[in-house]
Amino acid sequence: MGSDIMSALRPTLVTLLLFALLLCGAYPLAILGLGQAAFPAQANGSLIRDGDRIVGSSLIGQGFSTDRYFWSRPSAAGKGYDASASSGSNLGPTSAALVERVKGDVAKIRATSSGAVPSDLVTASGSGLDPDISPEAADAQIARVALARKLPDARIRALVEASMEGPLLGILGEPRVNVLLLNRQLDRLSANKGG
Repeated sequence: MGSDIMSALRPTLVTLLLFALLLCGAYPLAILGLGQAAFPAQANGSLIRDGDRIVGSSLIGQGFSTDRYFWSRPSAAGKGYDASASSGSNLGPTSAALVERVKGDVAKIRATSSGAVPSDLVTASGSGLDPDISPEAADAQIARVALARKLPDARIRALVEASMEGPLLGILGEPRVNVLLLNRQLDRLSANKGG
């Protein structure tokens, strides 16, 4: 009887070990190697550097709050743009806390710009880490940024237009502007201007 159980268990244990090695070792290593070979920047987090210093990732949003910078979408991830706590707020349209936060954000945007307030400047993304804003959200901030940096609106507008990315393959997604990359270009422009 004991040998019958062992003879029945042996193929099961061998198969378990084989699949564990294949799916927990060989396959992940093969995908890691493929990712590193074909897409090294993306596989390593799409990091943005100033020399040896990492300043962010083009895939993870950051909070900007001064008038000198374009503002990102609001974030509900942790204390704001916390990549270790990626999530939405789970607040629905009847939530008093959400309504108050949105009212505050709308008032803040209206105090610094004219016209309609783009929804992505007052609503958080599902992950809370969206690095992009819509071209309309960038346009709504041009006057504030230009005034704070003492640059002509037309120069900031040209920078925004040069920073726009279209839909992937021309059909997937919406036009967008990466806030971190745009703000880094602003800093370079101000440094070249001398202020």
